[in-house]
Amino acid sequence: MSLSRRGFMAATALGAAAGALGGTAAHAEPQVVPPSELDYQHLTRRGYNRRFVAQPDRIYIPANADELQDAVTRSIQDDLRIAVRSGGHCFEDFVDGTDTRILIDLQRLNSVSWDEEFRAFSVGAGADLDTVFRELARWGVTIPGGICRAVGVGGHISGGGYGPLSRQFGLVADHLYGVEIVTVDATGKSSLVVATRDGPNQDLWWAHTGGGGGNFGVVTRFLLRSPAADGTDPTLALPRSPDNVVVGRLLVPMPMSTEDSFVRLLSNYLDFHARYREPGNRFATLYARLNFRPIVESFADMLIFSHGDGDQARTRLDEFLAAVTDGVAPAPLVLPPVQVSYADSIAKYYAPAPPNPARVKIKAALLRQTYSTDQLRVLYRALVDPTLNGESFVEFAPFGGAINAAEPGATAMPARDSFMKMLIHAAWHEPGDDDRFISWARRTYGNIYADTGAAPVPNERNGGGYINYPDPDLADPTWNTSAVPWHAFYYGDGYPRLRQIKTKWDPNNVFCHRFSPEPL
Repeated sequence: MSLSRRGFMAATALGAAAGALGGTAAHAEPQVVPPSELDYQHLTRRGYNRRFVAQPDRIYIPANADELQDAVTRSIQDDLRIAVRSGGHCFEDFVDGTDTRILIDLQRLNSVSWDEEFRAFSVGAGADLDTVFRELARWGVTIPGGICRAVGVGGHISGGGYGPLSRQFGLVADHLYGVEIVTVDATGKSSLVVATRDGPNQDLWWAHTGGGGGNFGVVTRFLLRSPAADGTDPTLALPRSPDNVVVGRLLVPMPMSTEDSFVRLLSNYLDFHARYREPGNRFATLYARLNFRPIVESFADMLIFSHGDGDQARTRLDEFLAAVTDGVAPAPLVLPPVQVSYADSIAKYYAPAPPNPARVKIKAALLRQTYSTDQLRVLYRALVDPTLNGESFVEFAPFGGAINAAEPGATAMPARDSFMKMLIHAAWHEPGDDDRFISWARRTYGNIYADTGAAPVPNERNGGGYINYPDPDLADPTWNTSAVPWHAFYYGDGYPRLRQIKTKWDPNNVFCHRFSPEPL
């Protein structure tokens, strides 16, 4: 909580904490790790970005909802700022901040089961995507989750959640039936609340369909069931796992023979996805992630998943590759496609956690129209910068398809009319290199969006940003000269509604970071 809240909380917390604990404190005490314990350093370094490592007064590791509520209550009683970790993949210091005094680590809340009461799958907020994919496979179902297996669902789902199946099945948040969450009211009392899309507390459910993690309370578990399912049959409650996946790979020599060759390849790729962006299009089952690394890596990599029947999937893959490589000289190297099971595609091709986490700065944007030739040339010149190392990259990941089927405002995720996500991911290991790599990311991004104040101002061409890829530069007039406020990029027209929900469920701004909705 902010320092300005201290007086209020000091006056109310002691009495409220005693009432909130009720009879649970005696039997629901979470594991506590102080700085003196050996596990402390490991737990503080679970984050993805080594630029930020919090040094909290203590770390709670609850094993169930009661223990989590107890941890929240104790933190309020001590008037200490709370941060919550699921998988640890926040790109910025929203969890690993210098002001984090209490870290609640959700890694033990990782179970996946069928909940008969809610007729939905119950997924612990500390489960990673790899666990969720494997456990749901027991029922033959899946979610359109991300391609990084170690990502925790806590932030992933709350921010929207997308992956290789999203063009076919939408965002993970589109399959969110409900949340169980610990909230704190105006008196400082904590409560365990259930919010569902067709039952109680619909506003709080809506806030978790793209309103970002850590903004309204601490989610203990997510309830997943697709909107068209009634929950009477678990095997039909979520999308069925594809029977097969044809996996293709295209390798592009870097640097390419000419800048024009790069422009042609990337134009072909973007044009194809812009053309097949509508829900239900015949390429909705195809997902092609394109990753450009600096010249020291020798190759750019396009990983393509074509889900479904083998022959049809192969035909779609061939047609896509022909369109992307048309007119590109020299021709990229197309590896022989392989057909695997859906489970094997996850195990073999989805990314594991990095063995040696780097220092990272990201800049991201959503595209409503393809980049201009000038913008593509900016990217090429940035990628052939000889001062970069091989861990930095620029990535494109397709949106569109079923993601764009949701009506505006149906969820808190505003990106329902884009077709592509662009990510600049600068990565390095030595603190002395911070300025060089951060400057490279900022300069590249600023040059791409030079016509709109160095930021992807939402308009007919740009779709703004994605809250799971937060960039505090968009709240800084030094780097965002458009005068468009940060929340317009991440929350769009839903921001006033999120502020109302915030005011109702977290009036004292207990759960906050730099991109949290402000209470009214």
